[in-house]
Amino acid sequence: MFSKPRADLVPNTAAYENEPLVKATGFREYDARWLFGPEINLLGVQALGLGLGTYIHELGQSRIVVGHDFRSYSSSIKNALILGLISAGCEVHDIGLALSPTAYFAQFDLDIPCVAMVTASHNENGWTGVKMGAQRPLTFGPDEMGRLKAIVLGGAFVERDGGKLIRVQGEAERYIADVAKRAQITRPLKVIAACGNGTAGAFAVEGLQRMGVSEVVGMDTDLDYTFPKYNPNPEDAEMLHAMAHAVREHGADLAFGFDGDGDRCGVVDDEGEEIFADKIGLMLARDLAPLNPGATFVVDVKSTGLYATDPILAAHGCKVIYWKTGHSYIKRKSAELGALAGFEKSGHFFMNGELGYGYDCGLTAAAAILAMLDRNPGVKLSDMRKALPVAFTSLTMSPHCGDEVKYGVVDDVVQEYQDLFAAGGSILGRKITEVITVNGVRVHLEDGSWVLVRASSNKPEIVVVVESTQSEDDMRALFRQEVKPRLGDRVGKYNQEI
Repeated sequence: MFSKPRADLVPNTAAYENEPLVKATGFREYDARWLFGPEINLLGVQALGLGLGTYIHELGQSRIVVGHDFRSYSSSIKNALILGLISAGCEVHDIGLALSPTAYFAQFDLDIPCVAMVTASHNENGWTGVKMGAQRPLTFGPDEMGRLKAIVLGGAFVERDGGKLIRVQGEAERYIADVAKRAQITRPLKVIAACGNGTAGAFAVEGLQRMGVSEVVGMDTDLDYTFPKYNPNPEDAEMLHAMAHAVREHGADLAFGFDGDGDRCGVVDDEGEEIFADKIGLMLARDLAPLNPGATFVVDVKSTGLYATDPILAAHGCKVIYWKTGHSYIKRKSAELGALAGFEKSGHFFMNGELGYGYDCGLTAAAAILAMLDRNPGVKLSDMRKALPVAFTSLTMSPHCGDEVKYGVVDDVVQEYQDLFAAGGSILGRKITEVITVNGVRVHLEDGSWVLVRASSNKPEIVVVVESTQSEDDMRALFRQEVKPRLGDRVGKYNQEI
């Protein structure tokens, strides 16, 4: 039997290569991520595979798709994962180098219920992880991750005979062909495809070309896992600024920015203005509403408050549901409600029905945006941006806070805001009108402004977003004068206790 993993090994000890190492904090709310070496070793990854195989058998499944991103060690990690899955009696279908949405697509293409994609997305080099699911198009949430963690750390493995490996050819080509049919552009467009040297660099340019884009300018498409120019994260200012510069330099109609594993998409318009994904989602919802009256849209709690008051959505009877941040949560809620689309501020888009299969895919999001432009000839993306009501929304800010303490910090902040609301309190002279605690705490003010504080699900960080209906200066004040001091007090308290 495979031995129970340990979390107390030092990488340079002899035991390190002979015993599985799996740090408990690597099991996140909806995926798993570790620093390769200090927090997990190859035997630990093999134990993870055996645990995952044990779990999917509990769910009545045994067939699974696996793929990996391009990091230098990802292929080795995938092979260790496969060894564990085979030991659990699973039939493993290896699609090779892939984007996360390629692996999700393969579940439909190959009619296989389960998936395990080896990727750390946009995390810095040195990180690894696995995105998993057992019911397409859904990926694991807290309940599934909790059960997997218990199996792996408890050594509750069940080894079975009958496991085998099947190497699948041509999955990337079938994925690109499928995503390309989501948009067939008839108007001339010049589009920047910014990949940040991530895995999307191998697929994005061809995907956009096959959608009918007349000119695609590839930007940082060479695969380089050191991410030498900027982190491939379409929420990060550095990537967005590089995209804006490229739009102006090339006179492009827009730029798409894809994250490290291609499941997210960021957008810069023809004027070089960075548009957060929640605002792009609102543009899409406005365009789709007349074609789909009564449609439901799901957005995460980091998203703009403009959805709730939008007159176009209201005129066509559309519903907007604010839900927990995280690709697993929004994906699951969209499927549960039969939503036409789900939008997450981090750049995850979930398109359903004729628009997509319901999983998060950067290229599918790009296709939806291009199709929107094609339905509105002569209208620029900047025109659509300017047609939105005004709101000043911050970048997602992510102050460091250890995994061991971040949830305690957020719990304290939640309680403080609940007490302040109950006492009829205000923030910067504005009365608190609502406190939403579905995911951390989102505090609404009487003028429509709001602040959000939640724990990151995949990194040792607190997540902060603020939005003002008044001005950029007021947006900054909401963070600097309200949220930052409150967080600083709490983080300092917990650090002292540790």
